[in-house]
Amino acid sequence: MTKNIRFSNLDRKKTIAKLQEETFDLVVIGGGITGGGIALDAASRGLKVALVEKNDFASGTSSKSTKLIHGGLRYLKQFDFWLVKEVGSERAIVHNLAPHLVLPEKMLLPLIENGSYGKWLTSIGLKVYDILAQVTGDDKRKMLEKKEALKLEPLLPKKILKGAGYYAEYRTDDARLTMETIKTSLQYGAIPLNYAEVTDFVYEEDMVAGVKVKDTILDTEFSIKAKYVISAAGPWVDELRGINNSKKGKRLHLTKGVHLVFPYEKLPIKQSVYFDIPDGRMMFAIPRGKITYIGTTDTNFNENKDKVKTDVADAIYLISAVNNMFPKINLEMEDIISSWAGLRPLIHEEGKSASELSRKDEIFTSDTGLISIAGGKLTGYRKMAERVVNRVAKKMEEDYGITVKPSDTEHIPLCGNEFKKYKYVKKYIAEIHERLTPEGFAQYDAWYLVTNYGKQTETILQYYAKQKEDDHVLGMAKAELKFTIENEMVHTPMDFFIRRTGRLYFDIDSIRKLMEPILAEFKTIYKLNDNVIDTYRKTLEREIEEHSNFSLDRI
Repeated sequence: MTKNIRFSNLDRKKTIAKLQEETFDLVVIGGGITGGGIALDAASRGLKVALVEKNDFASGTSSKSTKLIHGGLRYLKQFDFWLVKEVGSERAIVHNLAPHLVLPEKMLLPLIENGSYGKWLTSIGLKVYDILAQVTGDDKRKMLEKKEALKLEPLLPKKILKGAGYYAEYRTDDARLTMETIKTSLQYGAIPLNYAEVTDFVYEEDMVAGVKVKDTILDTEFSIKAKYVISAAGPWVDELRGINNSKKGKRLHLTKGVHLVFPYEKLPIKQSVYFDIPDGRMMFAIPRGKITYIGTTDTNFNENKDKVKTDVADAIYLISAVNNMFPKINLEMEDIISSWAGLRPLIHEEGKSASELSRKDEIFTSDTGLISIAGGKLTGYRKMAERVVNRVAKKMEEDYGITVKPSDTEHIPLCGNEFKKYKYVKKYIAEIHERLTPEGFAQYDAWYLVTNYGKQTETILQYYAKQKEDDHVLGMAKAELKFTIENEMVHTPMDFFIRRTGRLYFDIDSIRKLMEPILAEFKTIYKLNDNVIDTYRKTLEREIEEHSNFSLDRI
């Protein structure tokens, strides 16, 4: 992007002017991980790329996953070896691209009487998993006896426990991974814009030649011209196919996944556990900083895609499953401090239940040339992007005689990554902790900054040094806000509190303390009137209420 335009809504008019004046090779619709991955893949191959997202980046499925870069062990049971091989191999690659953001996480799979996984099947399954995913060294699976399993996780059910599988996965923050992928695409000239909704397509000689966009911030409309358009709109892919009059053949099948968040003290597991639910499904319990979260459900969804909520039935189902697996734990509804619910845009298959549907991605090309991609998993985003851009590259060769070079995203580190290995991330966290201790910050604060921003922490600390706040926590939050407004397209307090910082899920109490001073910052920076600030306040209060209050009056 040209140097005088920041990746900031403070420069929004300049960004839109640039989107209008150029003809792009490719417009990507959808600012989730798939769209972000496509923008980076295409731009790094030399294509001129624009990306538009109708809400905020990662506001759909890509901020509401289980937040794991994992190989999908359960797909072995469906004999989906191709999927296991691909996403299994991708884990190590994505970890190398952003070791501060994709963190190694040992996973414990308890083997219980009459459970889904027997000892022999688990041993073979994990071995196949290791081979397919090319797992090496300490990450290779181990089979544990009952005593060893209990030593690792004393909360497991002693009476019915037979042993455990112990293997490696990776944990991430999906919204941050999306953000850093999109920001990395800027280095190759991509122009992404949030709050820009595609309302129709531009056609030339009956072929898609761009998009018509509604700017929901400035309330204006404009068009972007492009040789090709890829829709990576997740759950909204079929809507766009409808606008393009090409919604035929295969269609989306949306399923809802819910996660609940508890204070760590309420579910103090020592590492992540992947365990049986009595109905034959499996779920995760994952410790993360101050909290432990659990999930996920897998139910059909046919309601409003813009308002996906956790309901009481979801909460009861997940809590019962945890209490069943960990007899010393007695979680109750009032223990929930936050939650999130998202949609999986899967491909419909007749006669299959929600949890049986394949997680494979599919590409559809309409008669007018609109390319749509749906399905897939967070872990496989890079390969999904490569496949769909390969499709565009082939068309460019056929239509224009232009040869596009192969994908090289495997070797492009994401923003914030200046770490050769994970051990350097740990060293950097320790260094930041040492630097911040005199200011009154805890180890958690250093861990939070580095695992969110990597080496971009230095810029935030420079902003912090210039703050004149007596309250060090508020000073750092203001520094973060300045960084995300100037470099990450934050436009509303919800962008900041939910997707850039993850506070709504992982540190919800901090929002209650920071809300008013952060609203005051928005008022000053964006020159907003009291009515707008009051709307933001009410929206934030509603978000907190919807994500955390599961009292019986919600039934």
